[in-house]
Amino acid sequence: MEQKENFAPKSLKSSVVEYLRERIFLEDYVGGDRIVESKVAEDLDISRAPVREALKELENEGLVETIPRKGTFVVEFSQEEFQELFDIRVMLEERVFRILIKNNLLSEEDYDYLYKLVDEMVEIACSDKDDNKKIAEVNKKDIEFHSFLWCKSKSKWTNRLLTTLYYQLQLAMLIDAKKEENLREASLKHKDILRCLKNESVKETKKAVIDHIRTLAEMA
Repeated sequence: MEQKENFAPKSLKSSVVEYLRERIFLEDYVGGDRIVESKVAEDLDISRAPVREALKELENEGLVETIPRKGTFVVEFSQEEFQELFDIRVMLEERVFRILIKNNLLSEEDYDYLYKLVDEMVEIACSDKDDNKKIAEVNKKDIEFHSFLWCKSKSKWTNRLLTTLYYQLQLAMLIDAKKEENLREASLKHKDILRCLKNESVKETKKAVIDHIRTLAEMA
């Protein structure tokens, strides 16, 4: 019998969100697949309530959609929709970079923290861990990196929009980075972003982010 996941009650909903999000990114669920609330609850040996709450959060992130009288399904993206998400994220992040640079909002301590995250990503990418585990862990560090920059800009709504777009882009790209060098390269791209920010160049920072996202897209 398959061993069930054990989640602490205090963080039950967030644990289910993370569990389902990783299953979606690792293509255990693919676009168009139905996520059955009762089946997830049974697999995790929990009640259906936290699963229902988790699915609502994933819907807010744009990863699933609920169709009345049919159920909840993993969203699918066309190439046109992917390009739209890509363009909107770049536009919003450019705004973040302008604010960060104009108001000098990143301290040396901030840069030290961000470089540490990049080093951790590279270390994970070059580790002997299972491929799926590496992808999941690098993705977590990646959102930590980007969300830190968004939060430092103190732009509430831009931050919310970018968080949603981040997860939607990850799903649209269906990252399946089976080659260690590709995952390592995508991680190292973050150093280009930091270098451009330190040089106070919005244009070059924007280009570095575009290159980073494209590197991830090429890994799909």
